[in-house]
Amino acid sequence: MAFVWDPVSVLNLLFCILIVILGYWAYRQKENVVALYIGLGFGLFGISHIAVLLGSQSSEISLLVVRTLGYLVVIFAMYKTAFQR
Repeated sequence: MAFVWDPVSVLNLLFCILIVILGYWAYRQKENVVALYIGLGFGLFGISHIAVLLGSQSSEISLLVVRTLGYLVVIFAMYKTAFQR
């Protein structure tokens, strides 16, 4: 696979990496599993950005599945946050 320079995907990947690192760090500091879920969701988004940068079409079924899982993980984290006691 050839590297495809797409500034938007590169920027999104950098932000995803930052969110994954911060999610893990927040989990280690506060032992709040929600931060880990959010980091995991954005890690899945990062995987799709890497795939696009490596030449995959953003409309491929596998990327749609990965992004859908990412959204579902973040939705679950927000649900846990909203109904946490």
